[in-house]
Amino acid sequence: MSTYPEAKTPEKLFDDPEREARWRARFSAPRVSLPDWARDAPHRSLYVSNASGTWEIYAWDRDADTHRQVTDRPQGTFHGTLSADGEQIWWFDDTDGDEFGSWVAEPFGTGEARPALPGTHPGYPAGLELGSKVIGVGMSTDDGVTVWVARDGGCPEVLYQHEQDGGLSAMSWDESMVVISHSEHGDSRHPALRVLRVDGSEVAEKWDGPGKGLEALAFAPVTGDPRLLVLHERRGREELLIWDVVADTETEIRLDLPGEVSADWYPDGKALLIAHTHHARTTMHRYDLTSGELTDLPTPPGTVAGATVRPDHSVEYVWSSAATPSLVRTVSRDGTDRVLLTPPGDRAPGSEAVTDVFVTVPHGPNDTVHALVARPADAGDGPLPTVFNLHGGPHAADEDRFSAYRAAWLDAGFAVVEINYRGSTGYGSAWRDAIEGRPGLTELEDVARVHDWAIETGLTTPALSIVAGASWGGYLTLLALGTQPERWAGGVAGVPVADYVSAYADEMEPLRAYDRALFGGSPEEVPDIYRKASPITYVDEVRAPVLVLAGDNDPRCPIQQILNYLDRLKQREVPFEFYRYDAGHGSLVVAETLRQVATEIHFARRAVGLG
Repeated sequence: MSTYPEAKTPEKLFDDPEREARWRARFSAPRVSLPDWARDAPHRSLYVSNASGTWEIYAWDRDADTHRQVTDRPQGTFHGTLSADGEQIWWFDDTDGDEFGSWVAEPFGTGEARPALPGTHPGYPAGLELGSKVIGVGMSTDDGVTVWVARDGGCPEVLYQHEQDGGLSAMSWDESMVVISHSEHGDSRHPALRVLRVDGSEVAEKWDGPGKGLEALAFAPVTGDPRLLVLHERRGREELLIWDVVADTETEIRLDLPGEVSADWYPDGKALLIAHTHHARTTMHRYDLTSGELTDLPTPPGTVAGATVRPDHSVEYVWSSAATPSLVRTVSRDGTDRVLLTPPGDRAPGSEAVTDVFVTVPHGPNDTVHALVARPADAGDGPLPTVFNLHGGPHAADEDRFSAYRAAWLDAGFAVVEINYRGSTGYGSAWRDAIEGRPGLTELEDVARVHDWAIETGLTTPALSIVAGASWGGYLTLLALGTQPERWAGGVAGVPVADYVSAYADEMEPLRAYDRALFGGSPEEVPDIYRKASPITYVDEVRAPVLVLAGDNDPRCPIQQILNYLDRLKQREVPFEFYRYDAGHGSLVVAETLRQVATEIHFARRAVGLG
């Protein structure tokens, strides 16, 4: 068994006690997610919090204003929901963070957890709908996806099964119909929709053709209403339509907003809550379906991470900005905005704002690549040590939101550059899909353009530049170190893809389906594309020191393909360090997160000569 140089984890990052306490407090200060609530008992809610030191599920009785920690597991718990009547809490029980498991249920008050729906098999979650009389559960395995329904307390019956990726997306309010998202056409990145009655008979099908995905958001919250709210991308960006699935007619909703949108219903089904994303920030609006009037909802500049409408038409949402930690807020029907839920304990310290940078690029589909830049509060004018932190996904985006991780780097004296490279969401379908057939190398062309800007403007130099990221960002980090060795003084790769062919063989099936859609086939079908996109292909070109962090139970970026890469580094005697931990694709334990962040920054300081 190979041994690798262990990463050095400092006992503390800063000699200054105040600064040391501040960066740790941003991670450990209690936080809460947007509360969900039971459909027929809205006073019963569920949320996720790190108040115990591990992210776990909490029950909240709003009438009594009592809170109860529901789960308590060594690696934490993140997925849970309430039955329609609010009597049962369902939460997903995996093993050591490997994401493979089964749903269990326990009473809202107190009681023992038990298997939620005997007769279904374990897997990766692929949708859950809990009605008053009908339960729908989706699970994905290496054999494909299976969706069951259980009616009137009976045994679960298979409603849908297919070898291609898919899942359960929505259930009608009267529980007579469900929506299946599927990729029977072979492209899981651009799914189609099928509406089925719970007896298995087909109601309707919708597919917009190659390269145009559909996402079912929710049925209208009115009994007997067949309208389904759907996201489409027929005009090159995510927009809305309402589909009457029984009549098979649709109404596209065209909004005079420059970015991309998502939405949820108001309780009477007569209006929509619109979340609009543009240039890494969110605005919220009410859209009246009868008049077509779009009304702004008062929210400060920043990012809304989730929003929903209560039965009394108040809007609850989670908001933050780069400078201000997240808050769960509510806007009443009369427009009054207030904090809704404050966890016990001290609030996390704030941080620095981000500024926008738009760097011209010589290629389509957009004219510029958007980056967010933050500088330490006490930064001088000269070149600064700078971390180019590349987001995961790849279909995600960096936003003007609070990040304890970003703030820790700033406290350590690094400028932080976050790049919404091609492949990112929020900049149109063509931008998101521009990496198809050439993943990795395409994104790094955009990273290089922003890195050139940073050098030309005097922000940093190659000797002071660290490339970092986790998941897809970790993959891009390793690829950058091998294909752009002259640009980087060091790299920090968290849970990366390092050897793509080996990763494909070991990863969870939904990701294999995703990779086939992104690459144009499997490694056997398009071997050259996988070879050119794989960091291990360029390992002999790596010159800068590397820190790799990996979880033993990771189903997304499995451990063996990372060890393959480290074996090659070891043969070349390239300086590297390895941080291995007992969890999956990241950790829900605050103390573990603190250790990892301290290790990363300590490594980066040494790489740029700060000691």
